[in-house]
Amino acid sequence: MQGTVDGFGYGAVTPVASYLIACLGSALGLRCVVRSLNNRQSWKPGWLALGTATIGCGIWTMHFIAMTGFRVQGIGIDYDVRLAALSLAVAIAVVGVGVFTVGYRGATNTTLTAAGIFTGLGVAAMHYLGMAALQLNGYLRYDWFTVALSVLIAVVAATAALWAAASYRGFLAALGASLLMGVALTGMHYTGMAAVGVHLHGAAGASYVNGSYGGDSPASTLLPLLIGPVVFLILAGVVVMFDPQLVLGDGDWSRAAPRRSALAATTPESPAARPRQPDSLFDPRDRPTGRHTSPRER
Repeated sequence: MQGTVDGFGYGAVTPVASYLIACLGSALGLRCVVRSLNNRQSWKPGWLALGTATIGCGIWTMHFIAMTGFRVQGIGIDYDVRLAALSLAVAIAVVGVGVFTVGYRGATNTTLTAAGIFTGLGVAAMHYLGMAALQLNGYLRYDWFTVALSVLIAVVAATAALWAAASYRGFLAALGASLLMGVALTGMHYTGMAAVGVHLHGAAGASYVNGSYGGDSPASTLLPLLIGPVVFLILAGVVVMFDPQLVLGDGDWSRAAPRRSALAATTPESPAARPRQPDSLFDPRDRPTGRHTSPRER
């Protein structure tokens, strides 16, 4: 018997919350990756590890926040905590391959593309392993065309986010890259959920939770699991707040000095100011001019 699936049990609350947490994790992670690329004197393994963990936690937290709104009419659902934890480890491990590849091989076209593929596959692997953690009185069926589309969305958008973060290192570029990555994560999730169908065992009116009839709602199982990753994201945000280069990017800092030096170089070249200071040390062209014209005037 086919069950009726509802992915928005709390209305727009879970999609909006999952998108925001996806953007937060992506912003922190991408900033850490760019920090390791821009400043060679920084502790590269530490920044890359922090970036990997924040992106992985953002992916995982986004998924299970969205899943608190998942319902199947007539039955209850629960989650295998071990598989849910395994999906977090897989997300961090696969994303880490892409992040460390960019960190140590540089932001070349090849490495950014490979890292985007790995990151997108990490998103997909986490999602479908997290779906395997579902426990209900039935089994899941997937439309494989929609599954393939969800994986493609994750790969393309993750690749684009890494390109944007590595190529344009200012604050606005970082914001745009994190918003794009948030679209990749939530877009992949809800596209994957559109591929899900549930075939029920027995009567549709039965409630199967925790291996028996009756029990708590899925949110009561998921919310305690989310505490750890959310706290970690908050702590990572504190690290970012105390390092302005992580927020602004080295590009903004490095462009400030050339602008100041250019201003200092152009200001003395004012037509009114230069003739009055022929011996200025800032422009060596004035000094030979003053020395060579005086003999001719004699």
